[in-house]
Amino acid sequence: MIIRVRKLTKSAILPTRGSREAAGYDLYADLSDDAVIAPHTTRMIDTGLSMEIPEGYFGAIFARSGLASKEGLRPANCVGVVDADYRGPFLIALHNDTDEVRVVKHGERIAQLVVIPYLDVSFELTDTLSETERGAGGFGSTGKN
Repeated sequence: MIIRVRKLTKSAILPTRGSREAAGYDLYADLSDDAVIAPHTTRMIDTGLSMEIPEGYFGAIFARSGLASKEGLRPANCVGVVDADYRGPFLIALHNDTDEVRVVKHGERIAQLVVIPYLDVSFELTDTLSETERGAGGFGSTGKN
């Protein structure tokens, strides 16, 4: 699959894959100055890129596990969704979960993009739903004897 990418700045870095079998492609900060993120706050970090996600797919923006576990930085919305018809800049809302100031530098890997297919569905109003073993059991209801 080919994803068309537009660099919005000369310094933007194209997404890269950490290994041949990696599902996610690293997204990089495109900054003219370091981005300071105060404790328990969110800051928009630009990637300097826009993309053309193919129809029938979406771009899922996930945390980079190392950045989240070691630095306490993760996408504020946990998983971002980039629709196939969006052509604007890829901005990552990075949230600092720590009690310390964090600094993001130009070229730092800040998130990962996974391109995922989705189903086009319709919703039909009904008065009843099919029966299942679980039924309406909610949070923590499975696995109990």
